[in-house]
Amino acid sequence: QVSLEESGGGSVQAGGSLRLSCTASGYTFGSKCMGWFRQIPGKEREGVAAIYTGGTSTYYSDSVKGRFTISQDTPKNTVYLEMNDLKPEDSAMYYCATDSCPKYCRAGACYWTDFGHSGQGTQVTVSS
Repeated sequence: QVSLEESGGGSVQAGGSLRLSCTASGYTFGSKCMGWFRQIPGKEREGVAAIYTGGTSTYYSDSVKGRFTISQDTPKNTVYLEMNDLKPEDSAMYYCATDSCPKYCRAGACYWTDFGHSGQGTQVTVSS
């Protein structure tokens, strides 16, 4: 049974930074992607970043590219999302997910339509 546990969310001022962590159990790193999506109540999920667990390829949405960095620690079955230069529009519940390679990438930005298992999420709030 797959279980994901996110942590690291919080409240920061615009321009600040946070580092999210996600530890997976019951899921083997080494193929497919682990990723992060965010969601505001009443809105669609928005994929923001993913990493190929069998290598080093990373993928980002246009809205976070250049500000967020995804990384992984394979022996720990953990992925991280380093978020810098946070903006109020980054405020959302952030979830990590398995099987989350982007649907496609174009002009340096990637887009997601599907995600695998996800955790309970961690709230990020950015004030102006």
